[in-house]
Amino acid sequence: MSLYQLSNIVQIYGGRTVLSIDSLTLEAGTITGIIGPNGGGKSTLMRMLAFLESPHGGTILYKGAKASIADTSLRREVTLLTQQPYLLKRTVQENIEYGLHVRGITNISGIAASALEEVGLLPDTFLTRNWFELSGGEAQRVALAARLAVKPRVLLMDEPTSSLDEESTERIRNAAVRAKTEHKTSLVIVSHDREWLASVSDSTVLIRNGKIEYTHSG
Repeated sequence: MSLYQLSNIVQIYGGRTVLSIDSLTLEAGTITGIIGPNGGGKSTLMRMLAFLESPHGGTILYKGAKASIADTSLRREVTLLTQQPYLLKRTVQENIEYGLHVRGITNISGIAASALEEVGLLPDTFLTRNWFELSGGEAQRVALAARLAVKPRVLLMDEPTSSLDEESTERIRNAAVRAKTEHKTSLVIVSHDREWLASVSDSTVLIRNGKIEYTHSG
């Protein structure tokens, strides 16, 4: 089933066209890798897929229906992990549990600890830490744990393994695969690490100068 269908997408910043996509389809239940040079339009595409900004022109269908950033309910289904993730000025446990509370989920015992383990952080060490006690890489993994905890329909990740060591990078790969296979989450991942991205993705899309140069499956 098609999760996203993009047609004739154009995005313009300050009179400059930064994205121009004739057609792009992303399938549900898969992991799509996005590659390409800096400034090529990858992050702009991710914000559109997260319904955080609208294109200057074109149409985005989500689950077969035209989608709009005005529909805030979509952000309960689709969540974006940016390169510089934002954390609440609270403990790690409170950060992870925030999204659960917002969604009205009450039986949350053990969820934060499990999510931390998925991203390679020891719960006994990190649950009670404050946001300002985390390194950049740790903050990135806590932010990912918070998103994994709510089991979104779509998880968008922009450079999730930057600043991580080899072991942590492998844990992120395993967490992404588990989200797809166990929680039926569809993922779109931007990464400059082509080898790592190939190991986790079902298909790959190359974006250069705002245009899709190719898509590759397998």
